[in-house]
Amino acid sequence: MAWVFLMMAGVGEMTAMFFLKLSDGFQKRKPAFMAILAGAASFYFLSLSLKDLPIGTAYGIWTGIGSAGTVLLGIFFFKEPANRKRLLFITCIVAGVIGLKMVS
Repeated sequence: MAWVFLMMAGVGEMTAMFFLKLSDGFQKRKPAFMAILAGAASFYFLSLSLKDLPIGTAYGIWTGIGSAGTVLLGIFFFKEPANRKRLLFITCIVAGVIGLKMVS
């Protein structure tokens, strides 16, 4: 169940960043509130995953999901550039996350 909680934490992190971008520097209340709510949910699920997973593994995977996922959200929703180098390094992050999962 710890891995499920960790995945939920990663999705929460991505969601928080998505709404943070929409909040326009906390100027728009609804997206700002959603960013805070998603961030709190992310930390909550991360804390649940830490009951059974090593902290280094959990944190590495959580940040990897958040980083790679947020870059992809930026590309698809905010028209950020999707050049080969960005995609290569996202792939490296995903490979690192898979590697941590395999050794834990």
